[in-house]
Amino acid sequence: QTQFVESGGGLVQPGGSLRLSCTASGFTLDDRAIVWFRQVPGKEREGVSCISSSGGSTNYADSVKGRFTISRDNANNTVYLQMNSLKPEDTALYYCAADSSCAAYVLGIWDGMNYWGKGTLVTVSS
Repeated sequence: QTQFVESGGGLVQPGGSLRLSCTASGFTLDDRAIVWFRQVPGKEREGVSCISSSGGSTNYADSVKGRFTISRDNANNTVYLQMNSLKPEDTALYYCAADSSCAAYVLGIWDGMNYWGKGTLVTVSS
């Protein structure tokens, strides 16, 4: 089955950190840009961050700039999202998808992306 498997979510206090992982199953990441999304029930999906296939270019939503860092390890077929200084408003289901580049992410055109994972839940609460 070709999809992403996300992990690393959990309960963390405000100001804390988590590192999420997005591992490809059934395909390789080498030539794909990877996007992290998040969604709260009843709210619109938010594009959190995108990393190019080479890892040389990254993009972030304004809401997470300076706090989150996206990275990739193509040898291990995994993309990471390091989340620091977490806030209650970061609480959401986080999941990832693939595209040919980050252009569609920047433009907010997300529905054509591939290999959507089921997500990992992040809860920021005291």
